Amino acid sequence: MVGFSGDETAPFFGFLGAAAALVFSCMGAAYGTAKSGVGVASMGVMRPELVMKSIVPVVMAGVLGIYGLIIAVIISTGINPKAKSYYLFDGYAHLSSGLACGLAGLSAGMAIGIVGDAGVRANAQQPKLFVGMILILIFAEALALYGLIVGIILSSRAGQSRAE
Repeated sequence: MVGFSGDETAPFFGFLGAAAALVFSCMGAAYGTAKSGVGVASMGVMRPELVMKSIVPVVMAGVLGIYGLIIAVIISTGINPKAKSYYLFDGYAHLSSGLACGLAGLSAGMAIGIVGDAGVRANAQQPKLFVGMILILIFAEALALYGLIVGIILSSRAGQSRAE
């Protein structure tokens, strides 16, 4: 390959990081949405007037996919071997960035789905549980936000491997 400075396999790891961020975050969002949605549907049979109030876990789960999209876009715009050398350090930084955000989003989605399902069903029986459910959902969403922050920090490290 003429004109390609840097390691030829490095972009593979960078693109793998972008894919991991999006795929794992969307898996968490899908699981959280599905599990919470089942709880909302079940609760809606008993108390249909609480359905709109119980949509909160579904919305919070959907946001997780956006976190993965943000990191995937940041990573993919940082991979341009023709404009600037792209080394293995950069590829590994982008891979770790994508994995940090994606796996944090997956675990947060699982937590949101489980808490959302049980929370909306319990809220139908005891309305005083709503605030507690929301607090638990916020803390579960914060886990994905931590992954997003770490992912941004790690992806910003790409390009700092060698002085050019």
